[in-house]
Amino acid sequence: MKTSVIGLDIAKNVFHLYSIGDDNKAIKKKLKRAELLAFFANYPVSLIGIEACGSAHHWARELIKLGHEVILLNARYVKSFVIGNKNDFNDAAGIFDAVTRPNKRTVTIKTIEQQDIQLVHTIRSGLVGKRTALVNQTRGLLSERGIVIPKSINQLRKQLPLILEDAENNLTPLSREMFSEHYERLVVLDEEITNQDQRIIRLCHANELSQRFTEVRGVGPLIATAVLFDIGNGKGYTKGSDYAANLGVVPRQHSSGDKQLYLGISKRGNRYIRTLLIHGARSVISHCDKKQDKLSLWLKALVERRGFNRAAVALANKNARILWAMTTQGTKYDESMV
Repeated sequence: MKTSVIGLDIAKNVFHLYSIGDDNKAIKKKLKRAELLAFFANYPVSLIGIEACGSAHHWARELIKLGHEVILLNARYVKSFVIGNKNDFNDAAGIFDAVTRPNKRTVTIKTIEQQDIQLVHTIRSGLVGKRTALVNQTRGLLSERGIVIPKSINQLRKQLPLILEDAENNLTPLSREMFSEHYERLVVLDEEITNQDQRIIRLCHANELSQRFTEVRGVGPLIATAVLFDIGNGKGYTKGSDYAANLGVVPRQHSSGDKQLYLGISKRGNRYIRTLLIHGARSVISHCDKKQDKLSLWLKALVERRGFNRAAVALANKNARILWAMTTQGTKYDESMV
């Protein structure tokens, strides 16, 4: 079996390979997890396409060590090349077709260090989600008993201990015990999230690039380290607007002929980083009322013309492009050039 291009559909235990041989006939092979690296270690150097999904970065690194060229493909892009019913060999064939196209949508292969940073963010995000669910559940259960707390974690932290101590609010001993346990869980989650925040700050300070990122207005250690694990060396994008598009902070386009129609933002790509950038931008806009620097004046004029939310997205877009430029050019942030 001799070929230079392979579509590889990866999974937990069974992997499917698709290629075209010298006789233009389809070649299909199924490999178990333990057989994969041994097979490619004895296989001629090839271009291997893999859909960017769970464990894809791990297998890409391992195959590169064996001398192969590996390209990770955006899963949404690959889907349009799959023909026929959903099965693993058809998926591998779709990957094979997609990786041979000149304008393919690729995903930069992450290093193990980048994935370590991503691990911290993933765990922190999960803890924040659990805390939000706990707060909402507690507020809902209290409202069923005629006790209403405003929408705020801080309000729940302040008022729940007072509610538990109030003997005249008609809480039963059982409900008081259950709400007390909820409060203890909230305290534990707060401590765990604080620990992850401190870890993120240490990771930010340990890396020269992420330290430079924090010089950008609206970018703190959380965003700086998130972009650090996502962007790598920045060479996966030809220009800053490509990285902004990858994060989904650019308008969707629905144009035909000479009529150009732009819709809301595309919301493609990394939702987590997009959300962080927009939250950071909102913070900047909220504090620019009395400032007279170039960026603040631009933001205030933009808010007047287009509204607060569009201005926040515009700043998130600008910051994404700035972070890409700082990564690829090795420069420091210069606010006078914004």
